[in-house]
Amino acid sequence: MPAAHDNPIDRARLCSGAGAPDLNRIRWHCRRGMLELDMVLARFLDDNASRMTRAQWQEFEQMLSQADQELWQDIRDQTPDPGPAPSVVLQWLRASVVS
Repeated sequence: MPAAHDNPIDRARLCSGAGAPDLNRIRWHCRRGMLELDMVLARFLDDNASRMTRAQWQEFEQMLSQADQELWQDIRDQTPDPGPAPSVVLQWLRASVVS
């Protein structure tokens, strides 16, 4: 049985409840200086917010602390040294890009 912190957070709990992420605050942090990035992040939240675990929310919020260009390069898979396999969150972000 998975640990309680690994259970997906449902939409009803996103804006309330102890320890649940504040979706309005996160949406505000998704507003960036690049229109393309704004669109990808908004689509990502619309498509994935209801199925994300607490750990995935933490990873996503950490990604939002990156500079726009760095985050955009990660999403577009254009980093000079890609490193290990991308996380599920990064895979979902990459799937949110419309070519």
